[in-house]
Amino acid sequence: MRIGRREAVAVTVAALLVLAAFVVPHLHLGIVTPLINASPARFYSFADTAPIFGWWNAHVGWGTVPAIVIGIAAVLWGQAVAGRLPWRALPWVTWATACAWAFSLAMIDGWQRGFAGRLTAPNEYLGQVPSVTDISGAVRTFASRIPDFHRNSWITHVAGHPPGALLTFVWLDRIGLGGGAWAGLLCLLVGASAAAAIVVAVRALADENTARLAAPFVAVAPTAIWVAVSADGYFAGVTAWGIALLALTARRTVRWPIVAAICSGLLLGWGIFLNYGLALMALPAVGVLIAAVDWRSAVRALVPAVLAALAVVGVFALAGFWWFDGYMLVQQRYWQGIAKDRPFQYWSWANFASVVCAIGLGSVAGVSRAFDIAALKRRSGLHLVLLGALLAIVFADLSMLSKAETERIWLPFTMWLTAAGALVPPRSRRWWLALNVVGALLINHFILTNW
Repeated sequence: MRIGRREAVAVTVAALLVLAAFVVPHLHLGIVTPLINASPARFYSFADTAPIFGWWNAHVGWGTVPAIVIGIAAVLWGQAVAGRLPWRALPWVTWATACAWAFSLAMIDGWQRGFAGRLTAPNEYLGQVPSVTDISGAVRTFASRIPDFHRNSWITHVAGHPPGALLTFVWLDRIGLGGGAWAGLLCLLVGASAAAAIVVAVRALADENTARLAAPFVAVAPTAIWVAVSADGYFAGVTAWGIALLALTARRTVRWPIVAAICSGLLLGWGIFLNYGLALMALPAVGVLIAAVDWRSAVRALVPAVLAALAVVGVFALAGFWWFDGYMLVQQRYWQGIAKDRPFQYWSWANFASVVCAIGLGSVAGVSRAFDIAALKRRSGLHLVLLGALLAIVFADLSMLSKAETERIWLPFTMWLTAAGALVPPRSRRWWLALNVVGALLINHFILTNW
């Protein structure tokens, strides 16, 4: 395999960053001393395998063999299959492969521990669902219950997100699909659909060949470790389709552009009521608009999308929840919890090591090519969206509201970075994909991830 200098430098730096992030917490250095007079013991109890949130535990499970088989098949035949399939079938096959891959990885930890029981943990959304007997009342009083240490305070994950996240699982329960298995299935199906959305978007932003090259990378990305077992996978799927529909509109590759733009706005608008940080999806969206056919196409995509997103904001405002109130209060709640035990001196850079683990070194090699000046000058959509996702991650990191667990929290951004694998040279593409697969299998088999 011949590796270009750019990829070699990027991968070497990324590998050293990951190594440092795993080693430094155990050297008892000052840079990992918890803030606000907290105990160092608490730091380790919440991040035993920092920068990944989990515990060292070498293990195998029912998903081990299927995951290995899917990974090997993707490496050996993924590119060929993606190149030969009819276009209409490719997003569906990508989605199905991503589902199978994510579920297999989850089943390495077993059915209950790895899948059905993940969202039933005490601080997860499902723990709050039985208490919501009046949906309108819950939305109306949502902001007042965000701060901790009150009688009616929301549990951790509910308090840390806008009401859309809780409402999703309440509605799921109301239609008779309550419990961890159904919640996990929702996250799996919607989260894995992000792979299909990204392939659709790449075709619109670049060309069909590039989309076919990206398909195996997004289908068996290491991000799948956290997609099937966290609500952030669901969040990622929602916003991925929002960006994809915006791309179809801006690049004039859809039959009903106004409808697509409106749906894009509704999805992205709903996204900011799932996770406050998803306001940063505006950055990849700007990349899409810059790559539009012309300024008129950008405006035709932007205006309906913004109006639709504002409609979502308006509905919640009428229901009694103002997004900015929630955002201000969630910062208060954040610092009432374990955030004070997570030193920014460490997580400010270790978060990026989590990103490397989540997207794989093969995708890092591709991301190194996103800084192609010639491609940016010609407004290459894929390059611009990749840079938008990177900027979103940087801003999220600097906010100090994302310290640890970013391999899960940043899924809506990192899943886009996995598409960068399409940019690596043809001779090395299979090897980079193999590196991603091996990385995912190693993480899932040697770390018992919390998500």
